[in-house]
Amino acid sequence: TRRDLVRVYGGNIWMDPGEPEVQDHSMRVIADIVARYDIDGIHADDYFYPYQINDNAGRLVPFPDDGSYSRFSGGLARDDWRRANIDRFVERMYREVHAVKPTIKVGLSPFGIWRPGFPPGVTGLDAYSTIYADSRKWIQQGWVDYLAPQLYWAINSTGQSFPALLDWWIAQNPMSRHIWPGLASYRVNDGSASAFSMQEIPNQINLVRARPQSSGHILYNTTWTLKRNGGALASILAQDTYVRPALVPAMPWLDAKPPAAPALSVSGSSLSITPAQGEPARWWTVRLKTAAGWTTRILFGTDLSVSIDGATERALVQAVDRAGNASAAAEWRRQ
Repeated sequence: TRRDLVRVYGGNIWMDPGEPEVQDHSMRVIADIVARYDIDGIHADDYFYPYQINDNAGRLVPFPDDGSYSRFSGGLARDDWRRANIDRFVERMYREVHAVKPTIKVGLSPFGIWRPGFPPGVTGLDAYSTIYADSRKWIQQGWVDYLAPQLYWAINSTGQSFPALLDWWIAQNPMSRHIWPGLASYRVNDGSASAFSMQEIPNQINLVRARPQSSGHILYNTTWTLKRNGGALASILAQDTYVRPALVPAMPWLDAKPPAAPALSVSGSSLSITPAQGEPARWWTVRLKTAAGWTTRILFGTDLSVSIDGATERALVQAVDRAGNASAAAEWRRQ
């Protein structure tokens, strides 16, 4: 519908980030999603300017933005102007999404290397100068609620050490946002010479969990995690790494006030949850105790009853709001 705003590059068409109308249109779409749908977050992947391609003779094909550059650059060098375009959009997305719904989570998953040599010894694509993504700036400025750098390399990789990159990203976080590295589950037994073993992802998760400043991780991708290799990776994770359920970590910079605790009652084999007045619960954490010990469940805020049996001695329930704040625990004990 707006052929004037898109550029052909390789086998794709791209909306030109240098066109102000492209940024306006993209933000209208994002704001519409946030306003009309009951979502928890907005996530952007690592596509800003396109990854560069070469022609048949091996020559770099420039992105065709001469027109927008001449009209809107204001005299900036082209590389600096392109980075400024992406910076402007990232900051705007963060600000305008929260203007619609203050507790929506906004995050990005940039290429896992900011620049070669950061940290020392790291080699690879220079995302700063080739796709114009100054991702370190975004986390330093607090323009995300979480950053998920794509750390798609093995622990023992020499030029792209997973733990070295993880520690470097953690150190770039003066605003104490969440760092949730992206892990390459798609590389597990993928048939390539550099395929991950089945234990690589659990080992990476353990490394993340050993660092208090990194409060989670994201697996890429769902299909490979759940279905490939007969679902073997999912089975391994379920047996050990993911035995206990977990909440999304709280984001107190969005909202630091916890909700009020619910009221509990039991009738027969049903534990009923009565929400308190005020801020509604997005989730409930339900802990049940029997002679065998405690179990934990996480329920959506619309779920107001829990099945229990005669062996249940005690229940603790907390309301959790959209920013991840947990209430005091409501308690029920069998008399």
